[in-house]
Amino acid sequence: MPGERIPDMDDRLWILEDLNMLYIRQIALSLEDSDIQKKIDYEIRMRDGTCKLLAACTQREQALEASKGLLTCNARIMAYMSELQKMKEAQVMQKMVRRPSDSGLLDDRVPCKGKVAISDLRIPLMWKDTEHFKNKGDLHRYAVFCLLQIGAEIYDTEMVMVDKTLTDICFENGVVFNDASPDFEMKVEIYSCCTEDDFVVGGTPKKLASKLSSSLGRSSGRKVRSALDAAGGSPVSNGGSSPILLPSPTVCGPKYHLLAYMTVTLSSVQDSFRTHDLTILGNEECSFWLPLYGSMCCRLAAQPICMTQQMMSGFLNLQEQQLVGNDLKWTKLYCVLTGTHLVCYRTPEEANTKAEPAFTIAVNKETSIRSTDKDLKCTDHRISITNRYGGENVTHILRSESREEVKRWMGAFRQHRYDISQWKQCCDELMRIEMPPPRKPPAMLSKQGSLYHEMAPTHPSSSCEGLLLQDNAVSAEIRALLSSYYSDSY
Repeated sequence: MPGERIPDMDDRLWILEDLNMLYIRQIALSLEDSDIQKKIDYEIRMRDGTCKLLAACTQREQALEASKGLLTCNARIMAYMSELQKMKEAQVMQKMVRRPSDSGLLDDRVPCKGKVAISDLRIPLMWKDTEHFKNKGDLHRYAVFCLLQIGAEIYDTEMVMVDKTLTDICFENGVVFNDASPDFEMKVEIYSCCTEDDFVVGGTPKKLASKLSSSLGRSSGRKVRSALDAAGGSPVSNGGSSPILLPSPTVCGPKYHLLAYMTVTLSSVQDSFRTHDLTILGNEECSFWLPLYGSMCCRLAAQPICMTQQMMSGFLNLQEQQLVGNDLKWTKLYCVLTGTHLVCYRTPEEANTKAEPAFTIAVNKETSIRSTDKDLKCTDHRISITNRYGGENVTHILRSESREEVKRWMGAFRQHRYDISQWKQCCDELMRIEMPPPRKPPAMLSKQGSLYHEMAPTHPSSSCEGLLLQDNAVSAEIRALLSSYYSDSY
C-alpha cells in the first residue's frame, strides 16, 4: 500500500528470529503437554487401583491409608488438569504475539527456578483441661495428614493417629519442591478423619459375608457374596462415568475432611522455625473436628538455582593494581558466576575440584556492572564491577577477548542480578535444605500380613474364605502399579 514502510533487512531478521523462538516455544509446550497428559493417565490408573484396594480392605488402618491415597490421587489429577489448561492458554497467547516495536519494549526475562522445602511441621492442639489433664470423656482417635501443593506438584505427609493424650500433631518427614518459581504459593491442607465413624470396610464386612455364605448354602451364598463384593467395586464403573471424572461419593470407606489450611509465599521463607496462621474449617459439631490452636509451626527454606549452580563460566583477564613498565598488569583467570560472587580460579581444573580461588568479586543486587560493548569503535572489551565497601566504591576491571564474549557475560550478569532481585532474602546466604529420608510404605503395602496376601488370586468357584478378585491379571497389575507408585512417592 502507498505510504507503507517496506521492512528492511533488520526487520526481516527480527521477524525470522521471533518466528523461530515462537516455534521452539510451541514445541516445548507440546512436549510438556504430552508429559502432563501421561501424568494424568498414570494418576487415573493409580486412582482406579486404589479404589479397588479400598473396596477390598478388611482392616480399618488399611482403609484409612487407601482413602488417603485416593484423596491424593484426585488432588493430583485436578492439579495436572489445571496445569494442562494453563498450557493451552499459553499456546493461544503465543499465537497472538506482537512485535515489541508495536506495543512497547517488554521485559521477557524469566527468573530461575529453585527448591523450596518445608519441614518440622508441628500443629499445637488446645484440649480442654478436663479432657487432657483429668482424662475425662471418650478417647476418640483421629487420622490426620497434610497435602502440600505448589502448582502441579503435590505431596502428602505420613498419616498420624491423634487423640487427647497428644498436645501437638507432629509430621517428621519434610517435603522438597524441586521446580518452584519465586512467585510460588504453597498451600498446606490438613485433613482429618475420626476413626470411630461408621463406615463399611471392604464393601461388606467379612464376617457378615461368611455368615451369609454358610447360612444360605454354598451355591446361593456364593452368589449373594459375589453380588455384595461387586457392589463395593471401583466407583469409576458405577453408572458408566468417565474415568477422567473424580470418583463418585458412593465409594465405601472412611472419608477425610478438610480441617484447616494455610498459604505461604516467598515472604514467609526465613530459614528458621516460625509460626504461621491457619484458616480453620468446621466446628465442634463435626465428627472430624480437632481443637486446633489456630497455627502451624514449620521451617521453610529455599535454594534458588542461581545460588547452587554455575550460571556462567569462562576465561577473563583481571586488571591488577600494579604496573609492568608503563602498562597495567593483567592476569588471565577462569571465572565462575555462582551465588553472590564471581569466583576466579587459575585453571578450570581448580574450579572443578573446588580448590581455593585466586580471587573473589561480590555480585549482588547492590553491585554496579558496566561494559564497553556499546561503543562500536572500542577495541578494548572490558567489564567493570563496582561494589561499595565501608563507604567507598571499589571497582574491578575485567577484559574479554571479543565483543561477543562481553555480551555473553553481560547477559549472564543481568540475568543473575534479576534472579537475585526476585528471590530476595533467599539470596542473602545459602539456606540449608536436607533431603528427607525415604518413608516407610503405608500399612496397606507392607509385606507382613498385608492386604496383598488377602488378595491372593482365587477362582470364583473355590470355597476359600479369602477375598475374591474377578480378574487375577488385573489384580497383579494393580499390585505392581501401586507398589511402584508408593515407592516413587516416598
